[in-house]
Amino acid sequence: MIPRWFASEVLGTFVLVLFGLGVVATAVALDAPVGMFQIAAVWGLGLSCAIFLTGEHSGAHLNPAITIAFAVFRNFPKNRIPGYIAAQFIGAFLAACAVFLLFNSSISAFEEANHITRGAAGSEASAMIFGEYFPDPGGKALKEVDRARVSHLNALFAEFLGTLMLALAVFGFTARHNKSGPGPMTPIAIGIALTTIISVFAPITQAGLNPARDLAPRIFSAIAGWGNVPFTVNGTGWLTVYIIAPCLGALCGAFLANQLFSKKED
Repeated sequence: MIPRWFASEVLGTFVLVLFGLGVVATAVALDAPVGMFQIAAVWGLGLSCAIFLTGEHSGAHLNPAITIAFAVFRNFPKNRIPGYIAAQFIGAFLAACAVFLLFNSSISAFEEANHITRGAAGSEASAMIFGEYFPDPGGKALKEVDRARVSHLNALFAEFLGTLMLALAVFGFTARHNKSGPGPMTPIAIGIALTTIISVFAPITQAGLNPARDLAPRIFSAIAGWGNVPFTVNGTGWLTVYIIAPCLGALCGAFLANQLFSKKED
């Protein structure tokens, strides 16, 4: 029998990524009048829904970086780290499959209208629905002038700092000694924090902040026709920017929150 914590992490990550990728797909493929804040708000609301649904059984980590931070700073059982991360990747991959099935015709029409060949140079314009790229392609092929705006180091720092702020919110809001914490409204508060962070950082890196959210859909897009584009557009950025930087950022954010709320004020 599948443990409830495992099923909860799969379900919660699925809900989060389904809503998030879905709103990006409507903006890119359907040219919906959706701005950056609306996209960020849907990600935030999706996270709140996922936490309310699954927090009881798994704590609603929904993010490998957060799971690792909980294992380091909150005595989360280290033997469950692989299971949590596997569940998160499964949920994110299934969400990418669902979004592809929902929007594939629209994505194909968008590519045809904009003379984009899936899997060829420039197809990051549509691949961005699944994985992330820097700078944010905004539904267009990245040009050299675009790449000059955001260096690899800029992108690293953005994902590090963005995830640091997210972890600071998660660990700060749930700290035992934080008497001003949001209590039962913690899922809403964390969703608001994510919305705010994405609004600031998404123009730089699309604001991944979550290795499962990025890598699982990125792998799916490679399988679904984009080939090596998801892993070559930003060089090794898929690893350094979207996996390593968020993990380091989450550890630093959790450390800061623990320092702030490690004991009551005298």
